[in-house]
Amino acid sequence: METSAFAGVFLFRTTGIALFWWPIMLSKLSIQNYAIIHELEIDFSAQLNILTGETGAGKSIIIGALGLILGQRAESSVLLNKEKKCVIEGIFRNEQVHAQVIEFLKSNELDINDEVVVRREIAPSGKSRAFINDTPVNLGQLNQLSNLLVDLHQQFDTLEIGESDFQREVLDALAGNASLLKQYRQIFNQLQSSKTNLETLKHQKEQFDKEFDYNQFQFNELDEAGLQENELEETETELKLLSNAEGIKKALAKTYYELEESEQPVTRQLKSLCSQLQAFASLHPHLPELVKRIESAYIELQDIAEETDRLHNDINYDAQTIDKMNERLSLGYKLLKKHGVKTTNELLVIRDELQQKLQAVLNIDEEIKQAEIKYVQLLQEAESIAAKISEARKGQVKPLEQKVDAMLRQVGMPNARLKVEVGKGTLNATGFDNVEFLFDANRSNQFQPLRKVASGGELSRLMLCIKSLVAQSIDLPTLIFDEIDTGISGEAAKQVGIIMKQLATARQVICITHQPQIAGKADAHFFVFKNVRNNAITTGVRRLNTDERINAIAQMLSGEKPTAAALENAKEMVLQ
Repeated sequence: METSAFAGVFLFRTTGIALFWWPIMLSKLSIQNYAIIHELEIDFSAQLNILTGETGAGKSIIIGALGLILGQRAESSVLLNKEKKCVIEGIFRNEQVHAQVIEFLKSNELDINDEVVVRREIAPSGKSRAFINDTPVNLGQLNQLSNLLVDLHQQFDTLEIGESDFQREVLDALAGNASLLKQYRQIFNQLQSSKTNLETLKHQKEQFDKEFDYNQFQFNELDEAGLQENELEETETELKLLSNAEGIKKALAKTYYELEESEQPVTRQLKSLCSQLQAFASLHPHLPELVKRIESAYIELQDIAEETDRLHNDINYDAQTIDKMNERLSLGYKLLKKHGVKTTNELLVIRDELQQKLQAVLNIDEEIKQAEIKYVQLLQEAESIAAKISEARKGQVKPLEQKVDAMLRQVGMPNARLKVEVGKGTLNATGFDNVEFLFDANRSNQFQPLRKVASGGELSRLMLCIKSLVAQSIDLPTLIFDEIDTGISGEAAKQVGIIMKQLATARQVICITHQPQIAGKADAHFFVFKNVRNNAITTGVRRLNTDERINAIAQMLSGEKPTAAALENAKEMVLQ
């Protein structure tokens, strides 16, 4: 938040008020060592707070200090005493805070109290620290809290009055579009997700189409190979066996021959030895066991001989089979190398993945069709709700123009007129309306966009008129008006004061003014003055009692030594 060079209106804190909410209001502001402020403390009223004082006394500096605790960037150049830190603290009364603020405090592990205390410290080095309820936070968190409080209902700021978003929000507030907008945003978010999904599917289809031929070739190659699980590994083992078939048969034949067919077969020798020992088995206690073991060896060798003979007969060298196996392995090794894998099963996984990709090509057209149907349905629903929102906005155009024009005359701009144009644009998060506030300050019938033609003072008063109208539809936050009285006096200033007084019946208002007519409406009147401290000028502030208010306003009317008439006039302003 920055203080404008011209009269400006500043919002700093959303109330969170509804039918049963009390506002979060700034109850106390403390400033130490900032600009020309040595130290001051202000206890604000819940209603209309007026700050007056001579030009240069430091009124707008107070507003600048307030901006720091709301997240504005700071520099060490703001320090009055370059050897001490600057400390700015705001205490916001928090009797019944909005759920979003509670959630922010909880999610950031911040204390939840009856008050929200925001403090900013700036060291001589220029380093800045921020605290919420005495817990250190970063500038992003400080901004986040500020934004939550500001955005609880709507964010209104003089600097934004020329922006289409602000202008649209005014119409929505007057039209009571909050519920419709909430419903619309849910549909619009679904629409955006549906659009993203549809675009993703179409992109996938493009990729599938590009890769289809290549994937089909890869799949066909693997599918035609017809590999079975672990086939290459098993074939390699079998090939080694067949390639050594002759040597294996020779070894098996010799083994069988020695066991069963030689001149002295091993099995027969064992049988003979067993018979010899059997004759003496009863004469020695260990011989029966020995005989039994030889019999077992005899039976085992007979079984080995039979198995050897069977294997010998089963193993046959087959050159044709070996050639086929070599061809099969050659194909398998080629595929392994091509796909950068080492096993048959990995090739089968690649084949299955390729098959899924090819199947996806067949399925994606149906997915796109269903996604398009869903997108069209959501688009129609969004456009239908947007049309209702637009109709409600357009219904507020004429009443807004008429009421603002009447109020502009009231605040000293009799020739100024507002014109609101609502045109159809592309669908977005707020509907499809393009809203533009046009302004004619001199009844020239040449309406132009506000940001191009309205002066600072005109913008400020126009904002005041709009806020007073919007306040009848929704609850605005605490408002700060920094010298909104630029270029007005007399009856116009009085009417500005009346409007602000009305605004302050339901929310906190803080206003810096030079106009006695506005100052006379205050619920709390603060006088900002210069002090001489250690040969340096500093700013001080004090709350005036009734008599002091009358005297201060009389001085605003007639000078440093007010006349009796001025005092009487001031008394009437304060006590009426």
